[in-house]
Parts: sequence; C-alpha cells; structure tokens
Amino acid sequence: MKATFKILSFILVVSFFTSCKSSTSEETKSSSDESSKPTVLAPDFKADLAYEKVKKQLDFGVRVPNSQGHKKCGDWIVETMKSYGLEVTEQSFEAFSYTGKSLDARNIIASYNPTAKKRILLAAHWDTREVADQDDERVSEPILGANDGASGVSVLLQLAETINQATEKPNIGIDYIFFDAEDGGKPESFKGNTLNEYGGYLMGSDYWAKNPHIDNYTAFYGVLFDMVGAKGATFYKDKISMRVAPSVVNKIWNVASSKGYSSFFLNPIGGDILDDHIPVIQHRNIPMIDIIDQKINGTQTFFDHWHTHDDNLDAIDVNTLEAVGETMIQTLYEENGIIQ
Repeated sequence: MKATFKILSFILVVSFFTSCKSSTSEETKSSSDESSKPTVLAPDFKADLAYEKVKKQLDFGVRVPNSQGHKKCGDWIVETMKSYGLEVTEQSFEAFSYTGKSLDARNIIASYNPTAKKRILLAAHWDTREVADQDDERVSEPILGANDGASGVSVLLQLAETINQATEKPNIGIDYIFFDAEDGGKPESFKGNTLNEYGGYLMGSDYWAKNPHIDNYTAFYGVLFDMVGAKGATFYKDKISMRVAPSVVNKIWNVASSKGYSSFFLNPIGGDILDDHIPVIQHRNIPMIDIIDQKINGTQTFFDHWHTHDDNLDAIDVNTLEAVGETMIQTLYEENGIIQ
C-alpha cells in the first residue's frame, strides 16, 4: 500500500465516462438512509469463510515477488478460481523493486460469464510489502500483509464462491483481477529513483491497464478492494473515486447503508489515494473506485498497522469482511437481475 497521493495533474484531465452515468441527484444523494432496504435478494456472503481465506494466504508466508510464498499463493488463487468454474488467465510480466531488482510477477484474471457484454471489474492486490517501513523494529524484513493484501483477495475469492454456489446467479459479467507487484514502492528513507511513474507502486495494475488480457477490454465500472478487513475500518469516499465515478461510489455506499453498514461506509470525502484504480482510470478509461480503510484524523494515513509486522491475522475482523462482502454481493445482484 502507499501514502496519500498529492500529485493530481494527470487525474484532472480524465474525461467524463460514458459507460458510467452520473447525475446531480446521484452525486448529492446521501447514503445514510437506513430505511431504504434492498429490493433484490442476494445470497449471504459467508464472512467466516473469507476470514479463513485470509488465514490461508498468511500460511504461505510473505508474498513478496520472487519468494516461495508468493508462488504458492498465486498457484492457490489460480486453482481456487478455476474450481469455481471461472475462466482464468495468468499474465506474467517483469516488475522491478524500488532498488531496481528484477521481479517475476503475474496478474491473475478470473472471468465469470465471459460472454456477457455488461462487465464489472473487481480487483485487489495479492503481493505483500518487502519492508516494514512504518515499524520501529525489523524494518528491513517483509510483512505478512493480512489486511494490506490478503483481505482484498479473500473478498474477491469469497464473492466468486458465493456466486458459484448460488441457485440464482447475476446475469452480468464479472472480471476478478488480482494485481501483483502493487506494494513495492520506495520507503521514505530511499532517495534514489524508481522505474515507474508511481514511485515503484502499482506495477501490476499499470502493466495490465496497458496490456489488458483482452484487446480493447472495458467494463461498466470497477471496484478496488484494499485494506478491507481490519477492526474498526473506516471507508471514506476516496476523492479520486468521487471525481471519476461519483454515482458508483454513492450506489455502493447506499447499498451499505441499506444493509446496516453505514458505520463502516462513511459519507465524508477522504484523501487522494495512490492505488491500483489509477492506472485503470488513466489507461483503460474505466470509471473505477477504491474501497480503502483511511483515517481522517490529521495524519491522512491508513489503518493502525499499515506497513508494520502487526499487519497479521490479529488485525483482521470478520465483521469488517462481512460489511464489505455483503455490500458488494448485494450490489452485484442489483446490477442487472439474476439468471436461474
């Protein structure tokens, strides 16, 4: 994960998106109306199983590119998504650490209902950080990344499992993308240059956005899940997301409110976050939003254990996973009806 993004010139030139309609009423609509209940019945998102999927990833150890834990975890993601009947594509590419070391990386794309024209893109990064630069101890050692990495992956996996096991399924297409080499950005102590425009972060999403798995790929909209499993998570509305896709943000926040999760999905606007949605917006012109745990407390940072060794299983709360998963499965089922 990465720090709050301050340089916004490139994002300001992003055009309005024809694939994601917004209106004044949508942009200003409050998502605090608890009386509005879901109109479409979606299957339950089993947060306890999502929690077990976080644990499974941590059992592989750190998932830094070039490590054994990284390879084993990637293979497990591929096989798990195939077991849900999804069409899986592996996209291998060369990434680089902030010091310039070559990394064997791969994005993993799993497609549900691949022939459907209306597609929703759901994404998370599956790698972990090679340094604990926000810790006071063992700073040069990699972290487990339970929240910053594994939580988003577990939500995607559990969404896919939920739909696979459901009697009635959404008739839209869904592309689950597990971005690699997201969290390799340079720490503040490193004064050298990096080999990409994002300070060494976002290499997987940048590569995919410039080289999509399908020529001319597009989606109705996208949702990125980053740090979505910690105790006391607060999902403020990412400022960049509100610039490019306010109707998508408000739609999802309204669903969260209708499901009783407004204590997690908060209405105030958060910071400008450097995250995997940015290359997708830039290079694929897809309106993509970021669901991310931010703290608006004067520090403009993330959850308490961000980039530390305390980002372990103890940091994960099944209630947060439930709030995110239940909100998203409901959103997907409300998009375009269901099929038997």
